[in-house]
Amino acid sequence: MKLPKPRKIIAEKYVAGLSLFKSKRSPIKLSANESALGPSPKAVKSYTSIGKGFVRYPDSDGTFFRKVLAKKFNLKRNRIILGSGSDQIFELVCKLFLRKGDEVIVPEFSFIIYRIYSRMFGAKVIYAKEDNFKVSIESILNCVNRKTKIVFLANPNNPTGTYLDKFELLKLRKKLRSDILLVLDDAYYEYIDDPNYSSGIELFLKSKNVLVTRTFSKIYGLAGLRIGWCYGPREIIKKLYEIKPPFNVSRPALFAATQAIKDTDWLNKAIRHNNFWADKIYEILDEIGIATNRTNVNFFLLNFDHVKLSASQVFNRLANSGILVRQMDVYNIKNSLRVTIGNSVENKKFISTMRKIFNV
Repeated sequence: MKLPKPRKIIAEKYVAGLSLFKSKRSPIKLSANESALGPSPKAVKSYTSIGKGFVRYPDSDGTFFRKVLAKKFNLKRNRIILGSGSDQIFELVCKLFLRKGDEVIVPEFSFIIYRIYSRMFGAKVIYAKEDNFKVSIESILNCVNRKTKIVFLANPNNPTGTYLDKFELLKLRKKLRSDILLVLDDAYYEYIDDPNYSSGIELFLKSKNVLVTRTFSKIYGLAGLRIGWCYGPREIIKKLYEIKPPFNVSRPALFAATQAIKDTDWLNKAIRHNNFWADKIYEILDEIGIATNRTNVNFFLLNFDHVKLSASQVFNRLANSGILVRQMDVYNIKNSLRVTIGNSVENKKFISTMRKIFNV
């Protein structure tokens, strides 16, 4: 009996951070860089208010919500496309631009999904070396050849938390060939307070060869609703619409995100919370002797080379206390863990547990 034969796809599977332990009913989850405070109460109210509206399909192109985004950030609505999370946009970009034999450049330590989708559509992934966990423009440029089609770059970067300033980004775009698409991931831009930093949209508002993605999964607390968006040249956005699945963003997501983006007070509260606990957590990590930087985002990358316990030992001891953090083996960052800044109760438990583990 002959059966349908699927196409062979050479791409690794995305492995998410652990969400729960069988032995723990209510773990503290500091593994996925989710919002510490959760969504705006206005977003939650909007989500619950649509109730019976679940029976209806959503607006396939999210027209009203795109108007809200355009007004909020002073953008052109017809240059915005919505995705089921920004990762769907990365998939659509790869589908639109990549063919077998093309090459994609990503930083050495970068969001895994870039390379997964690139390989899925036949491209070869080239890793640009980083400089002390910071993206290196020179390394990216040295990787460019005639086969290069796309450069993927998160700024700030996940999982390292480092970022390029606006001058470095402008230099990168200027030195790349004009036919190489630069895809900038703005997932964590809200956390940065540095006059030398600019978001991708601010820098490349009128660019013809830059796409910028943003997400509601991080500071806005809507990870479970899966909604992201992209801003870019009208010609490319139009082509992305031709391959975008219909109804790819749900009605609840559209309603909740509309209120979330409007609630500036909640956004500022989330930023203040993050800054406060970033300092507190850094102090204890520094006291223990764990190598890390003062974070500019909502997570820390911890290295355990200079302390008495390894990353795997600390991971297991935190796990035994009901605290989930992210192992870095999948990113090929040795002896390291990534820890999300949680809510006040979670952060206090993490700090007290780390003190017990290292007897400080």
